[in-house]
Amino acid sequence: MSLPRIPFAFGLVILLGAFGGAALHRDRDVFDHEKHHKVFPECVTCHQGIVQEGQPVYPSAESCASCHDGTVEKKVDWSAPPAHPSNLRYTHAKHVRDSGKKLPADSAVVCSDCHTPTGAPWLTVRRTIPTQCLTCHGVKVAHFSAPDTACGKCHFPLVEAKELPEARVAKFEKPASHDDAGFPSSKGHGEQAKQGNQSCMVCHARDFCTQCHVNAPEVKAIQALAPDPRSLAIKAELKAPASHEDSRFISQHGGKAKKDPARCAFCHTQQSCIACHRTRPTIVLALPDSGPGRAIGARIERKKPGYHTVGWADQHGPRASSSPGTCNACHARVECLDCHRPNPGGSGNYHPAGFLTRHPSAAYNRQTDCATCHNQAAFCTTCHQQAGLRSAGRLLQGYHDANGAFLLSHGTAARQNIESCIACHSERDCLFCHSAQTRRFNPHGPGFDAERLKRRNPQTCAACHGRDIP
Repeated sequence: MSLPRIPFAFGLVILLGAFGGAALHRDRDVFDHEKHHKVFPECVTCHQGIVQEGQPVYPSAESCASCHDGTVEKKVDWSAPPAHPSNLRYTHAKHVRDSGKKLPADSAVVCSDCHTPTGAPWLTVRRTIPTQCLTCHGVKVAHFSAPDTACGKCHFPLVEAKELPEARVAKFEKPASHDDAGFPSSKGHGEQAKQGNQSCMVCHARDFCTQCHVNAPEVKAIQALAPDPRSLAIKAELKAPASHEDSRFISQHGGKAKKDPARCAFCHTQQSCIACHRTRPTIVLALPDSGPGRAIGARIERKKPGYHTVGWADQHGPRASSSPGTCNACHARVECLDCHRPNPGGSGNYHPAGFLTRHPSAAYNRQTDCATCHNQAAFCTTCHQQAGLRSAGRLLQGYHDANGAFLLSHGTAARQNIESCIACHSERDCLFCHSAQTRRFNPHGPGFDAERLKRRNPQTCAACHGRDIP
């Protein structure tokens, strides 16, 4: 008796329950087909639903009992296996229907072409043999070496294969392209995703991308994917790029971040930076804050520089004085005050030797913020009064005695650093001259835009003009 010719659908079809499903099933079916190879000369004897719409795919228990009745053969318990969830676009019925239209009868394939290894005896049945399917369709490469763009032709996107359990998603095999050294980079998988490659959706959903991408809400290709928590079964690991392995990267990364903050935002949140940068540089604000829909991002471990050796606390003063910006990268001023403020006399000098003689220029040029440690209105005044460096009246010499003509140039000084003035003076000192009721000196400098100031803060005008603002 000749074997039945069951036509095979025209087009690339892979008989897999899921991407990489061949590795998930047992090598042999539960039913021992090979033991029955002399009993069944054709497949449709039991699997009528393969060729006939509405018929069951598996035989009934009653049909098995026709032989296994306890007399001819021993009784057996048989029940059809449950439906096997799949992400395939393929069905046997559609396969038969379409192939009948496109293939001549003498070229149709039989069941064994897909379910029996080449050269194996009759009824050596396997659930599927993907390489034979690919060969039949003219694809000369292994299943997972096929072009990524071909995946969507045979498989539904993960979010549409709703019955696939997470355990099977976790065992999806990677295509060969994913092992390429450049694939993890933005020029690798990122470019494929930007091109709208449907193959990504076969295995991945938005949740998968948010394992690494801090900037996921801003990437259109990621937002184009539907969310599906099952995609988290495929684990992704965030790894530092090769540029971060450069020994100079730590000292130079600030300039790179300022030049291209969007590139840093792939992996870093603001929390990545403030792990080390306690003072939160301005560039940090260009990075996204952590939150829902984003990856946690790179987790940074704060480490001491190599030159912070034993005894560094006793040696850090000169370095801090000469390059405070370096210290500010990791330290906040409050950390300094923990040691220097409670008892300055007993904790060593915060200021370098001889600072008292040059502190006026340091304060005037704002080399540091004196008010952090000192109450300028009390601390400075008390010292100057004790030293006799104080004015006997509003316009008399005293504190500003180093410059006999200071009164004529004090406007420039006030505009440059008004904070130093208010340590001793209040507005009434200024109004003694700069007022329409007294000496009528104009307090406004050249190019003063009254309307602009009034729009920004009219209360500033009220300080002198009251309610009668011109």
